Amino acid sequence: MAVPANHPLAAEPALRLDQLASLPLRLAPRENNAPFHDLILGACRAAGAVPPPGPPFTGLQATLTAIGTAPAASWTVFYEVRGLPPVPRVALRPLAGLDVTTYLAARPGPPGPALRHLLRSLHDA
Repeated sequence: MAVPANHPLAAEPALRLDQLASLPLRLAPRENNAPFHDLILGACRAAGAVPPPGPPFTGLQATLTAIGTAPAASWTVFYEVRGLPPVPRVALRPLAGLDVTTYLAARPGPPGPALRHLLRSLHDA
């Protein structure tokens, strides 16, 4: 998750949703990614946190830049896909207490070399 680097919460090694309840949340509209949207808002409610809505999440780089440059603090949560871009004035921290179950669908039958490699890597992790 991301908060402004000059915010007091940026000093924490990991953040919990209840710590973020008063800061506006930048989240993509539900129609853009309903499962992720519902996961985050459901986790906020379960933690007793109902953050005010902030400007929408429009894309990772644009949203992180806005968090680092906006006059008012806000935050966002995202899942890392290809590494994290360097963004000045933004603190990236893990979100404690929220896990996501991921599923893998594969064709029936013995796995091919690429799938065996992936399964081995996941098992080792």
